[in-house]
Amino acid sequence: MSLFDIENSINQRYLEFNDGAVIVDVKREDLLNSQVSGNKLRKLKYNILEAQNLKHHTLLTYGGAFSNHIAATAAAGNICSFKTIGIIRGEELGYDLEKTLKSNTTLKTAHALGMQFKFISRTAYRDKYEPQFQEELKTEFGSFYNIPEGGTNQLAVQGCEEILTDSDRENYDYICATAGTGGTAAGIINSAAPHQRVLVFSALKGDFMFDEIARFTNRENFIVFDENRFGGYAKSSDGLIKFMNGRFVENSIPLEPIYTGKMMYRLEHLIKTGIITGETRILAIHTGGLQSIAGYNAMLEKKGKITLDYIHEI
Repeated sequence: MSLFDIENSINQRYLEFNDGAVIVDVKREDLLNSQVSGNKLRKLKYNILEAQNLKHHTLLTYGGAFSNHIAATAAAGNICSFKTIGIIRGEELGYDLEKTLKSNTTLKTAHALGMQFKFISRTAYRDKYEPQFQEELKTEFGSFYNIPEGGTNQLAVQGCEEILTDSDRENYDYICATAGTGGTAAGIINSAAPHQRVLVFSALKGDFMFDEIARFTNRENFIVFDENRFGGYAKSSDGLIKFMNGRFVENSIPLEPIYTGKMMYRLEHLIKTGIITGETRILAIHTGGLQSIAGYNAMLEKKGKITLDYIHEI
């Protein structure tokens, strides 16, 4: 069976609020594939099919040291017989690769799956799409299929338009999605039913995410909530980690602290403060990313913070 013969993911009950008036289910996209889970599988589907159609043999993409997209691209490339190259933010990570791999499970996994790394400075990373840098990449690596950071382009949005089923469109009032580059949210917005409202929870600070999403949709059925509670991308607090640990005990749904944990924390706040009221059915999309928990826990432990309890349960 092909990697992209994707079956519909299951919807699992998360919690009920207000004496059962508000019901929250989670769409378990994280269970689609053990190596290429969640929205990354959706985003890569049509990109890899296009790379195959164009007779490419190499996938090149970009990401940070704990990037779900980097790990997923390495895995998908390995499964589909592509060479993979990762342009990684942070040139210091390449000074002693063996040491980096010992302390970073994301890069260790990608490396074991055959991905070749090029570590660049944060300044250079900001200019990664500039023509001069792209020409340098072609000179160094030859021909490749270029996948943007986070995997977001029109083909990725097309894949994410397949997340919702007819049943999802019929049975829920709100759809909740996270956003890093906006592609997953745009696909869900495009495919939502006319009566549904899409709540988008950005993983980043700033008010730019609406415009990022609007590049890929002309619909207006969505609201964006910026990350304004925990300090920005990949930042967390003991309170968030305790919340995630507690919810896992209650419903056995593992979340991760960069995207889905913050989404569910903020969603519950909207319900508890009466912003979402009445008899309401909500479907939250679990976009995967659980591979990052081991590395995130190591970072928290180094700082003397509490960690997620369920890493060994995944």
